[in-house]
Amino acid sequence: MNILKSLLTILLFILFYFVYTYFVYTQESVSKYGNKTISSLACEGKIVFQKYNCISCHQLYGLGGYLGPDLTNVISAKGAPYVRVIIKNGTIKMPSLNVTDNEIEALVEFLSAADSSGIFPLKEFGATWYGTVIPKTEKK
Repeated sequence: MNILKSLLTILLFILFYFVYTYFVYTQESVSKYGNKTISSLACEGKIVFQKYNCISCHQLYGLGGYLGPDLTNVISAKGAPYVRVIIKNGTIKMPSLNVTDNEIEALVEFLSAADSSGIFPLKEFGATWYGTVIPKTEKK
């Protein structure tokens, strides 16, 4: 009888797992930022971002290195002209990487796309019942 109870308990947990998985992966995105597409220039900017290994020092959405600032919302915080100057000339901590003007424009477009896709860090946030973190201003 104990074996039957154990087997029934395991089967019940497996059933709950599949039901929960179904609901988590079939829900529509609740984020207003999630369904945007980026331009071809922004795609080139992503490649430039990877080519110069910017993620080793900088972060996007809180992921990456910690030597430089998070670049998720740098365009709205500092402006595109500021970003162009910093990329072209560097700073004390950031070396000048001899980036071409076309690469700078692509990087600025990529950072603009990242800027328009979300806010980081989320100062006030909530969570849906299935674990997705959302700003408190959005509906669940």
